Amino acid sequence: MLAGIAALSRLNGFLSRVSLWLAGAGLVFMTLIVFAQVFMRYVMNDSLLWVEPVAILLMSWFIFLGSAVGVHESFHMGFDVLLFFLPDSAGNWLKGLSDLAVLCFAIGMAVYGWQLMVRTWGTTLPVIRLPGGFGYMPLFTGGVLMTLFVLEHLLQRLSGSRAEAQQDAEDILMTEA
Repeated sequence: MLAGIAALSRLNGFLSRVSLWLAGAGLVFMTLIVFAQVFMRYVMNDSLLWVEPVAILLMSWFIFLGSAVGVHESFHMGFDVLLFFLPDSAGNWLKGLSDLAVLCFAIGMAVYGWQLMVRTWGTTLPVIRLPGGFGYMPLFTGGVLMTLFVLEHLLQRLSGSRAEAQQDAEDILMTEA
């Protein structure tokens, strides 16, 4: 079982890095095209009609990919305040409960994102002429990635291989400062 968890961990690490790079590239590209739109509108007195829908699509992608990376790195919401007041054994249960809540949310994102994507695939996004399902693809993809990432956390916790002494997100940020 530990070999399977280790393989999932390597896969998730790769997916997390790719997601982070894609989210960053999307943010940079969105910034560039919005700047181009402002320049064209106010300097050249001509608008690029495709910028707004493309910027919204890019924003959806980097938000959901970035959120998935946050789940992988355990930067998601949890019971941090309670962990200081409860014994370590209760902390482990709360972290597991937090992972289960994130798993339910992620599965919901994936399932409903898929349904929305499929139901709107036959429509067309105006101006950019893409299938309407493209607008919901980030929701589905983010949900699938979050599900994979939190499943890794749960499997590690159940197998005992996820050391509770691992640094959490706050510890990492504080040591980097």
